[in-house]
Amino acid sequence: MFATPTLSPTVRAAGLDAGLLVIRLALGIVFFYHGGQKLLGLFGGGGLAGTAAFFENVGIPFPQANAVMAASAEFFGAIALLAGVATRFAGLTLAGVMAVAIITVKWGTFANTAGGMEYPLTLGLIAIALLLTGPGRLTLPSLITAIRGHRTQPAAAPATA
Repeated sequence: MFATPTLSPTVRAAGLDAGLLVIRLALGIVFFYHGGQKLLGLFGGGGLAGTAAFFENVGIPFPQANAVMAASAEFFGAIALLAGVATRFAGLTLAGVMAVAIITVKWGTFANTAGGMEYPLTLGLIAIALLLTGPGRLTLPSLITAIRGHRTQPAAAPATA
């Protein structure tokens, strides 16, 4: 009934790269915010002391060590996602942090329940998608390479008459 337009491989690849960039930026911003709260006390967060106290309150063993690991995974994983470096590793660690959050704190609650598991579930699944796909081509290293390549291009020879 309706024909799907056929896109060239170049256009499809550009769309995929742009989509992965948007996903990385969205997830990176969320985890930068939450990781900054947990690790450094930014954005009104409790820092490591508050995170460890919360972990102890909900029964997570070794709360101080786990607070450092979870907060570091979120904060530095976010930076990795934003830059497009170590994206698969960041996706793995962030999915792991979200799995622990679901199992230890959110299990049995879902939408329309205060603090339901749909939020960490969504973040974890997006992290898994990035683990599976990688960052795409629009990354900070590719930008740096493009800038360096542009600078090292030989100047055009002057035209002679």
